[in-house]
Amino acid sequence: MLLLLPPQFASQSRLPFPSTPKLKLVSETDVFPSFLPKEVHRIKDPFARTLANRIQRLPVSVRFSEDPIMSSSVKPMMQNKENPVVLLHGFDSSCLEWRYTYPLLEEAGYETWAVDILGWGFSDLEKLPSCDVVSKRDHFYQFWKSHIRKAMILVGPSLGSAVAIDFAVNYPEAVEKLVLIDASVYAEGTGNLATLPRAAAYAGAYVLKSIPLRLYANYLSFTNLSFSTSLDWTNVGRLHCLLPWWEDATVDFMTSGGYNVVSQIKK
Repeated sequence: MLLLLPPQFASQSRLPFPSTPKLKLVSETDVFPSFLPKEVHRIKDPFARTLANRIQRLPVSVRFSEDPIMSSSVKPMMQNKENPVVLLHGFDSSCLEWRYTYPLLEEAGYETWAVDILGWGFSDLEKLPSCDVVSKRDHFYQFWKSHIRKAMILVGPSLGSAVAIDFAVNYPEAVEKLVLIDASVYAEGTGNLATLPRAAAYAGAYVLKSIPLRLYANYLSFTNLSFSTSLDWTNVGRLHCLLPWWEDATVDFMTSGGYNVVSQIKK
């Protein structure tokens, strides 16, 4: 079953500040996983801090890497016999994108996973593998095969929708339902970015992780957001960009051509 969800506030040019779920949070003195960039300690958003505290790296063996890739995700606190909800993130993001949604799904009783797509998030990519579409798909399948092992309710927002469609078409046995949110699935890959000289691609990656650009994106996306909150969310959104392999992985994806799933949608 495919559920295609439009943006929740499609009639508005910018989204209102989201309401805050009333859930238990970690303290500001909580210890974060050592593999996260040290800048995680500057984040004030309590929901981001709580989810960051739960990020783990799990081993995933893939054919294109000699060693297992220690792959970042948030595991459910308990597993059951029902189809798990597996949350992907959008372009150049991480599992922290789900910091407000994840605890609500858990509170509702769902077995919930938030998985970082290869090349983004907080996996250990010191020995950088290919981060093209085929590698991302294969890595996610091996993650599912090793750790989830049940047909999923697979949720993909924005470019994560393209990741989800591509995966479901190739591994239908792993997907019970697809939920696509504000789907970015009609673009034909990364377009002209695929032909950029590598020096220009690296310059683009530098701009992509810049604070001014991400602050501006928050301004375009949300109304009634104070500068301090917008800056904090910027720090959450770019935290994964501070890992040493991020630029190389981003350029590799950009120049590989990206996702083109238009022909797969009807499947």
